[in-house]
Amino acid sequence: MTFLESTRAAYDTIAPAYAEQFHDGLDGIPVERALLGVFAELVRSAGSGPVADIGCGTGTGTADLHKLGLDVFGVDLSPGMLAFARERYPELSFTEASMTALPIADGVLAGIAAQYSIIHIPDGELPGVLAEFHRVLRPGGQLLLFFMDRDEHVLRTEAFGLTFALDYYFRSPEVMTKALERTGFDVHVTVRRKTQEGENIPRGMIIARKPPL
Repeated sequence: MTFLESTRAAYDTIAPAYAEQFHDGLDGIPVERALLGVFAELVRSAGSGPVADIGCGTGTGTADLHKLGLDVFGVDLSPGMLAFARERYPELSFTEASMTALPIADGVLAGIAAQYSIIHIPDGELPGVLAEFHRVLRPGGQLLLFFMDRDEHVLRTEAFGLTFALDYYFRSPEVMTKALERTGFDVHVTVRRKTQEGENIPRGMIIARKPPL
């Protein structure tokens, strides 16, 4: 089974329980919420345009970006997760696809948000994913990444009383910055925060830009 197949299967398995537990978006997570606002303002200041929320899951992050005035749509690998997204947010558009091969033309997006979704991308696949993000962004387009701030690979096999196999690839902001710069991105915001209640891994956040022509 490929990593895409195992990731899809895992999220399809946990989708109902995940949707029930994580339905408040970024409520109670002020740092991430503030970075979403910064990202939205940067997109608007560059002329706005379509924004993709990649790895959108049940759509809560997509809805947060929509509330900030962005023309956003969601993309996710898991049909199980997308079923909840479409039910909860019928006013928004959601597409089933992999971030490794986005069904989006070159240079059309004003922004990409990947909120804790690149954490399932193996090291060997990460350069290709970042290159795909770079491909679909227009010159001057913004990229927002949320991820776990730790250099570690973890295989998770249980949650919500369910069994599955889901790989996590945690990376520090320094590692992510180097990977982005090698792909041609200009990293201009880097944030890291300690854990808050209910968490056991610190968080990293980056806003980068595809350089204008």
